[in-house]
Amino acid sequence: MLAYIFRRILYVIPIMFGITLITFVLFNMMMGDPAIRFAGKNATKEQVEVIRADLGIDKPLPIQYLNYVKQIATFDYGRSWSTKQKVSTMMADGAGPTLCLTVVPFAASVVFCIGLALFAAYFRGTIFDKGVVVTCLGLMSISSLVYIVVLQNVLAYQVGAFPISGWDPSWTGRWQYLILPWMIMFVLQLGPSILVYRSVVLDEAFQDYVRTARAKGLSSGAVYARHILKNAMIPIITIIVIEMPFLITGSVLVENFFGIPGLGGMVIKALNESDFPVVKATTVVMSLAYMFFNLLSDVLYSVVDPRIKLS
Repeated sequence: MLAYIFRRILYVIPIMFGITLITFVLFNMMMGDPAIRFAGKNATKEQVEVIRADLGIDKPLPIQYLNYVKQIATFDYGRSWSTKQKVSTMMADGAGPTLCLTVVPFAASVVFCIGLALFAAYFRGTIFDKGVVVTCLGLMSISSLVYIVVLQNVLAYQVGAFPISGWDPSWTGRWQYLILPWMIMFVLQLGPSILVYRSVVLDEAFQDYVRTARAKGLSSGAVYARHILKNAMIPIITIIVIEMPFLITGSVLVENFFGIPGLGGMVIKALNESDFPVVKATTVVMSLAYMFFNLLSDVLYSVVDPRIKLS
């Protein structure tokens, strides 16, 4: 296993080279000259050149790319072009609120959805199962924006059970601003997750080993808990791990509506302002997170199913 993990870590080098090259080329080809944007319409050519030098984009493109690679290797992404803050500081400040917003509803929804999917598959074809499917389809057919606006208006504005928006940087004060966003993000994940997990469980429920287990006298509950769930965990782990990197960027809509200063809003602002240092730092972090969780899923496969050997 260690040799496999070491090889996967080595694969990061060419993958990151491709990601950085594509990001650099797309930004320089499609985003235009940020110096003109920052200088304004009435700026002179000399003023634009001064801004280009200040931003470090007056150098040839190969030199700019090498500086980009050097920043990645040293984990020093420089300063934001728009706010002049260190990008690492901005990301550290935004990571806390984003993870506080996303981790709790994500973990709760995974446990709840797997449990409800098991019950729906166990009682497949019954009113309960059909009700779960119809409810999930209904939840998926409603825009996430509707959930945010309606629940914020009803529970926060009209009822006054929660703050409408805001953020407290202290650990003791921030939770009152997170309860309603947690509820919204939990509901947003129910529909697709339950349907996918239910399909995975049903696929396993008709396998030969299930009939063999039942022929040995095991009850249906024991078969689902001890055999079906264990074998269904491989595709479920794949789904969960694919979603994990997006915990870093969080939900842009929820952050904006509730005034949570997370990474999602920071990235959108950076794109609107052509703030390349922030964009490239976020791209690198997301890419590394995706590759890490992809490796983690492979390791978890061998833990869940000993027949899978990492070689």
